Amino acid sequence: MADVAVIAVDGPSGSGKGTLAVRLARRLGWHLLDSGALYRAVAWSALRESVALGDADALAQVATRLQARFEVISDDEVVVRVNASDISTEIRDEAVSIAASRVAALPPVRAALLETQHAFRQSPGLVADGRDMGTVVFPKAPLKIFLDASAEERAQRRYKQLKDKDLGVSLRALLESIRERDQRDRSRAVSPLKPADDAVVIDSSSLSIDGVFEQVWQLARSRGLTPDSKKTSKPHSRRRSKKT
Repeated sequence: MADVAVIAVDGPSGSGKGTLAVRLARRLGWHLLDSGALYRAVAWSALRESVALGDADALAQVATRLQARFEVISDDEVVVRVNASDISTEIRDEAVSIAASRVAALPPVRAALLETQHAFRQSPGLVADGRDMGTVVFPKAPLKIFLDASAEERAQRRYKQLKDKDLGVSLRALLESIRERDQRDRSRAVSPLKPADDAVVIDSSSLSIDGVFEQVWQLARSRGLTPDSKKTSKPHSRRRSKKT
């Protein structure tokens, strides 16, 4: 399916890339790949099967057996299914989050999931959300977006999300956690977080999600990836001049 178009959306945690990817997939009617959720799914499966988080080969086997898909319900809801089971809530558990961070750093696991991620590239198209979609997984994607934002802004966004859910949280602790994760993601030896050479970098610090979406939609349109960009207008008829 190498001829199927891909929009790769990369960026750090809290930049808004997940929301952007879901909106693009809904608007285009394309498939969605949330690579972060895939690593969480591996961690969730490993915890259920009592696989040691330091056993890279065993974890790679877990990743190989993984059968995952994403169902976009709305701009704010995506159902994550593994082997037909809805694990959307379970993979957001704190223990799974911590395990996923460890699992994602293991080269054998990343290699095992590469083929799985490639399999999501199906007609009519794919929106892939992650940290190395444009650099490693889909390096020939016709549109690559690297969505960024300051650590302070991302911490504020996460703080608001948690407060809205009546969850007690420290803004300072969130900021420190985000900075630590950024350092870990950007400096890791395998698939570090960085923009692809041909990616369009968008700083969303002072932009709404609507503003970000509109920018990316116009980019997609300019590259012939949206339905309206494929419409061709009728050629103008040329009026012949009368001979005198």
